[in-house]
Amino acid sequence: MSHESILIVGAGQAGMQIAVTLREDGYEGELTIVGEEPHGPYQRPPLSKAYLAGDADVESLELRSPSFYVERGIVVITDEKVEEISFEGPSADDRGVAVTSTGRELHFTGLALAPGSTPRRLPLPGADFGGVLYLRDLADADELKSRWSTAQNVVVVGGGFIGLEVAAGARKAGKTVTVLEAADRLIARAVSTETSEFFRQAHERRGTSVRLAAQLSQFVGDGDQVTGVQLADGEVIPADIVLVGIGVIARGELAEKLGLEVINGAIVVDEFARTSDHRVVASGDAVLLPHPLGGGTQVRLESVQNAVDQSRIAAASLLGKSERYRAVPWFWSDQADLKLQIAGLSTGYDQTVVRGNPDDEKFSVLYFREGRLIAIDTVNDAPDYMAVRRALGDGQTIDPATAADTSVKLKSLVIDA
Repeated sequence: MSHESILIVGAGQAGMQIAVTLREDGYEGELTIVGEEPHGPYQRPPLSKAYLAGDADVESLELRSPSFYVERGIVVITDEKVEEISFEGPSADDRGVAVTSTGRELHFTGLALAPGSTPRRLPLPGADFGGVLYLRDLADADELKSRWSTAQNVVVVGGGFIGLEVAAGARKAGKTVTVLEAADRLIARAVSTETSEFFRQAHERRGTSVRLAAQLSQFVGDGDQVTGVQLADGEVIPADIVLVGIGVIARGELAEKLGLEVINGAIVVDEFARTSDHRVVASGDAVLLPHPLGGGTQVRLESVQNAVDQSRIAAASLLGKSERYRAVPWFWSDQADLKLQIAGLSTGYDQTVVRGNPDDEKFSVLYFREGRLIAIDTVNDAPDYMAVRRALGDGQTIDPATAADTSVKLKSLVIDA
């Protein structure tokens, strides 16, 4: 094998997938995952939905049982942070060593970085009040749950996926909910104006107040606890909980220390998941990668799909194989009874076609660039989503002139590009 001892920094979905793939591909050397949290690898998407609602517990979030790792000889070190990494020299065969926050030294011949990301903070007066919360990990979710039953007024700052998922859960639980979004529409980075407007109306139909172009001045409180959010015009919106969801920042600090190429905190990799130092691979939320469907652009993909598929490529590269990353990006967001599914990347689209009636809460928005299909948003319409996901994977397209015809199944409209 190419490596005798592989170290994986990061115990999230991406780090776990690298380890599992290495074993599946026959790697027999030492294999160690190091994570900062006190838990082994677990699912994050349910934190804003099933876990918050009490429909999932910590054990059900585990990606694999503890015995799974033991049986496969995968050492999982929790509650330790890798603080320093160095190689003995410039050769591809040089060994390296990582030093953790406890002083532990971990020697390796292969290195994978999967550090993930951290929530972007909102630097406003009062940001340290109790009840001003973020939601990225299990500790965040537990803090939110501890306040959930006694909270009546919930303010969500940021109209992205996590914010809207929490807002939907809060309304279902009978709470008064206000969403404050700085942009002029919801989920603006990810979806079209048609999809944004649908979700604004849908959340308002369910009783949530959505404020667009909202300007915040400070958090207000009583003692050390938040009691409201003050807007720039002086209005104060009552809040027992403020959930801030304004995006995440890639954690590329270790990569920078290693001298790897990093852009805006994101670790730059090639289509083989190799960093600028080909001895090191990286995958997951912290990575800037070539668009997996081509086109010459670089993208960051914050999704379970990317964490899984790109990590398989990273594992292959550690074993000396050359497998290109060509998976179709896909995402989902469950907001109460609304299931948003996205396939492809809509960046750079010049045309949209709405298929179905948004008022029925079942429809699709297809994205085109120069007449070619590049992505789809679907709400409660899994067949349309799957049709486009398969088409993109096969390099096929749909004629925008026929896409809106709901009398015909979308999969029958797929044609060769």
